[in-house]
Amino acid sequence: MKKETRKQRETIIFNLYQHEIYLAINKTYESLIEDDETYKIFEDILSHLSDLDDVIESQLFNYSLNRLSYVDRAIIRFATYELMYTKTPVEIILNEAVEITKEFTTLDDEKQRKFSNKLLDNIAHAIRD
Repeated sequence: MKKETRKQRETIIFNLYQHEIYLAINKTYESLIEDDETYKIFEDILSHLSDLDDVIESQLFNYSLNRLSYVDRAIIRFATYELMYTKTPVEIILNEAVEITKEFTTLDDEKQRKFSNKLLDNIAHAIRD
């Protein structure tokens, strides 16, 4: 994977995370994304957030999206967006999401990585099969 593609993913995920934190404290988030392409993707995700959350929730069993940490929710939302609205191969989307989860998640015991991987695999099958 190209470094700039990983960096773009991380930038978008960081901004999704920040956006939700700002919403939680009733403040308006002003994105600091300077790259036009990355900003357009970020804005597109926000415009589809309700649809993304519906798809994610449909694949959660005895669990809710709001139980996930802000960062894990941002990673899963972005991966779901890629599954729904891009032609990026499923394997790349899932691998990138798991790698980013390993890097940024707050759990040390790999539970979140396994949870996210299984959830995204279920979402991928629901969307692309």
